[in-house]
Amino acid sequence: MPSPPSPDGFRYLPDRLDAAAQQALLDAVQQVAAAAPFQRYVTPGRGRPFSIDMTNAGPLGWVSDRRGYRYSPVHPATGRPWPPIPAALLDLWAELAGWPQPPQCCLVNLYRGGGARLGLHRDEDEEAADAPILNVSLGDTAVFRLGGRQRGDPTRSFLVPSGTVMVFAGEARAAFHGVDRILPGSSALLPEGGRLNLTLRRVTPGD
Repeated sequence: MPSPPSPDGFRYLPDRLDAAAQQALLDAVQQVAAAAPFQRYVTPGRGRPFSIDMTNAGPLGWVSDRRGYRYSPVHPATGRPWPPIPAALLDLWAELAGWPQPPQCCLVNLYRGGGARLGLHRDEDEEAADAPILNVSLGDTAVFRLGGRQRGDPTRSFLVPSGTVMVFAGEARAAFHGVDRILPGSSALLPEGGRLNLTLRRVTPGD
């Protein structure tokens, strides 16, 4: 049975970053995490913890607690502004996003162990809902799931190895997507194993 088609505007660029570029970007992300430590956020309402750790870079950071999902200019634990988005990521955005304004948030998700996953969801907390999203993977391969604009639309799963860049623009900007699992040990990039996912977003429509 054939796989469902990808939504318009989705671009999958495996091996977009070579080994040297991946290592350089990992070094930059480690500096981000030193200034803005990873945290285990909880879901709104019932406060269930995510299975992944998160931090951010840029003027705004995506956070979640019992009060809801939102963007904040400061780290919820330290109260300090988020560190700047690494220059290599800004260069990728300028090259691939096709958007006149720079990203305001780089959400960094850290997956460790076989149980780390991210359920099917849409990115819809941004006022700039038409701006594309750019996604960079480092470390262990992810089993990624991509659907359509409705939760019940058919989905397809595919592997996303280290160095892959994906762009969600146009119709794909509102597509449901998630991470079913990671494949532990499939990459030696992260010293302690695991996967880093870097998601660049434009939050507000202004300058």
